[in-house]
Amino acid sequence: MTTRGTGETSLPPMAECVVIGGGVIGVSCAFRLAEAGVDVLLLERGGLGGGSTAKAAGGIRSSFTTRVNVELGLRGLAAYSAFSRDFGVEIDFRRDGYLYVLTDPADVPAIGHCAELQREYGVRSHLLDPGEAQALLPLIGRDGIVAALWSPDDAKATPDAVVQGYARAARACGATLRTGVEVTGIERDGDTLTGVVTTAGYVRTGAVVCAAGAWSGRIGELAGLDLPVRPYRRQVVFTGPVPGLPEAVPLTIELPSAFYFHREGPGLAMSFSEDDGFSGFDTGYEPGEWLPRLAELAGRRIPAVLDAGVRTAWAGLYEMTPDRNQILGQSVLLSRFFYATGFSGHGFQMAPAAGELIRDLYLGREPAVDITELDVRRFDSADTAPVEHHIV
Repeated sequence: MTTRGTGETSLPPMAECVVIGGGVIGVSCAFRLAEAGVDVLLLERGGLGGGSTAKAAGGIRSSFTTRVNVELGLRGLAAYSAFSRDFGVEIDFRRDGYLYVLTDPADVPAIGHCAELQREYGVRSHLLDPGEAQALLPLIGRDGIVAALWSPDDAKATPDAVVQGYARAARACGATLRTGVEVTGIERDGDTLTGVVTTAGYVRTGAVVCAAGAWSGRIGELAGLDLPVRPYRRQVVFTGPVPGLPEAVPLTIELPSAFYFHREGPGLAMSFSEDDGFSGFDTGYEPGEWLPRLAELAGRRIPAVLDAGVRTAWAGLYEMTPDRNQILGQSVLLSRFFYATGFSGHGFQMAPAAGELIRDLYLGREPAVDITELDVRRFDSADTAPVEHHIV
């Protein structure tokens, strides 16, 4: 049993549900719960959207390789396309598409299956030959490309604007959002939640939503649960102006190198990952051997960028799970402990769906999407979810 915090607190003494984490997943969950009439308290140890969401590329896509991810991605596209109308916040939503360029012939069948899967849901994804890919985006070098997947309905938006839109809507529905408050303990009586301990005091509650991103493993430990979410550093470079850069640039990913780029002002944002990157919470930018490798990939795929120079760079965290799929559901070991985490780079685009699904689980409704395969118990057996191959 965790010792309760002492002293005065500005937090309400009790809440029907406490959401831990103020990134895009957390504020989406808080909004949907509050909209449904739930008394919600959201706690964020930093600022809203200041963790992984602040470093997100802002991509929104349906171009995944598994059924559940296609469905979650489509819900994100639908929500963000109407976000400015529904929430009164401009999020710079643009359908510039996603373009996957393939350099290994062995990947073509899987990508072809991906396109077929998406078309079953009405998505206009289709395979291109190398010439068609270069005609679509003349900026790219054709060398080494064996095929490409073009998803014209995929999009991009501004994560911070989305966070602020959800936060404002959550407050308007009665939710309380507190920043600068860290959860340091979770109290339980057997398998029943009784409250959370924070740096600002104790809150009595019978329900918790863990939306703490890369820090979710620690929240799970506080609750006596195993949430296999680990932080991995990802680095991004922003270039100066790129000659001949068109107004519309698809978010382009080369496979299997996972080198990607998208337009950022007059230049490009570029990155790639080696395996899962560097584990841990360190977000210091370390070019080391990584930057020369990035330059090599960029020079091969988008030669015009070599004269643009590096304007700035930073590092952020991915919240990775062993099978690179998110965990969404509720614990069978601790009553009313819900989790929406481990999105492995897909959190921003799946945030609208995550909020709706957590709301439905909380209210005892049948979720709009079958998320059985995303239950955390999959890691205790051989029944893991199909691995998502499109990690950006």
